[in-house]
Amino acid sequence: MNNAATESASAGPERSGARRRLSRGTVLGIMAAIAAVLAVIDQITKNWAVANLEELVPQPFLGEFLQLTLLYNTGAAWGLGSEITPVVTGLQIAIVIGVIVFALKAVRSPGYTLALGLILGGALGNIHDRLLRDPAPFHGAVVDFLELPHWPVFNIADMAVVGGAILIIALGLFGVAADPAADAPAPESQESRDTTPEEPR
Repeated sequence: MNNAATESASAGPERSGARRRLSRGTVLGIMAAIAAVLAVIDQITKNWAVANLEELVPQPFLGEFLQLTLLYNTGAAWGLGSEITPVVTGLQIAIVIGVIVFALKAVRSPGYTLALGLILGGALGNIHDRLLRDPAPFHGAVVDFLELPHWPVFNIADMAVVGGAILIIALGLFGVAADPAADAPAPESQESRDTTPEEPR
C-alpha cells in the first residue's frame, strides 16, 4: 500500500508536466499560425498607411501620445544601419532561422511557443519589406507609421518582436523552462528503491 502511494505521488508531477509539454509538431504549428496571422496584419496595416498617409506628416491618432507618421526606414531602429540595408536584412533572416532551430531543439513550453511565434511573425513582416519593397530586393525600405513621444517610428511587426522578447525575458525571470520536462523530477529507479536501507523499527 505504501509503495503504491509513493509511486503515485512521484508520478503526479511527471504526468502534470507531460500535459503542459507540447510536441515538436504542435510547437511548430502554433508558431507558424501566430507568425502567419501577424505577418498578414502587418502587411495590411502597412499597405493602409502607404495608401492613406503622407510621408513624414504626423496625424494625431490618440492625441499627441500616438500619432500616425509614414516613414520608409532602410535601417534598423532610429535609422541605424541605413547604409548597410543588405546586412540588416541578412541579420533578420538569421534571426528567423535561429528562432526555428531553437524551437525544434529546445522549446516545448506554451509560453515560449507564443513568444517565438511573435518574434517569428514580426521578423517575417519586416523581411517581406526588405525583399519585396522598393528600391530593390535586400535593399527594400520597411514601412513604419506608428509614433510615440521620444521613440522611433515603428510598425506592427516591431511590436510583435519586442513583445516576444519581453515575454521570453519574463518567462526566464519567473523560472519557466523552455521545456517543462526540465522541471520534472527524475523518476526514482527500481534499483535505487531496492537498495535504500529500511529504517530500524
